[in-house]
Amino acid sequence: MSHPSINERVMMIKSNKDEISHLIEEYRPFIASVVEKYLGRRVEYGIDDELSIAMIAFNEAVQRYDIEKGNFLTFAKNVIRSRLVDYYRRERKNRETVVYIAQNQEYDEEYELDISIDESIKKHREEEISEQRRLEILEIKKELEKWGLTFSDVARSSPRQEGTRRIYLQVIDFIMASPEILDTIKRKKYLPIDKIEKATKIPRKKIERGRNYIIAAVIILSGDYRYIKEYIKWR
Repeated sequence: MSHPSINERVMMIKSNKDEISHLIEEYRPFIASVVEKYLGRRVEYGIDDELSIAMIAFNEAVQRYDIEKGNFLTFAKNVIRSRLVDYYRRERKNRETVVYIAQNQEYDEEYELDISIDESIKKHREEEISEQRRLEILEIKKELEKWGLTFSDVARSSPRQEGTRRIYLQVIDFIMASPEILDTIKRKKYLPIDKIEKATKIPRKKIERGRNYIIAAVIILSGDYRYIKEYIKWR
């Protein structure tokens, strides 16, 4: 028995709220991918308002879809983008608009929507990310203070040579892959150098020299600092 295509399925469930809810839940990854392409960054459900807007838009697409006009997912993609544009337009007072078509994005003329956005939308997103990054830096500063460390301490401990950097990354990788040791570090504010030395075969002195850098890396990589994680290139 053949299963209905997504186009046929949408047409069949238009009046069934429960089935529409199931469809939205099933297509959450698709919805998130559309939003991420539009914003140019990662998003998470329960955190980013844009995802809530996109889910409502997906529901709208189900209601408005006409199977004779083409593929549903292409239609839903364009409806989501249009509603995100509307959202940012409402967020900004400046009404000067420019035509915006994101580069390297699929766009079906069959469902072409009038997409005009405020010239300041890109700046708005950049300012938002910058502010989130600033707040994350303040949180990291507080975490470092619990260890009696400052950013200057971390900078002085940062590796100057590629070989040293690789050694520190090896230690960091080991810690991040060892739940018990990671838990000890986070709870007791203590770096178990003996255990790390035994497991990695890296001399104690080398671990001690990179202690502050290693601690800072573990704090960031194990914490909820997504903007800082994207900004810092560990490798």
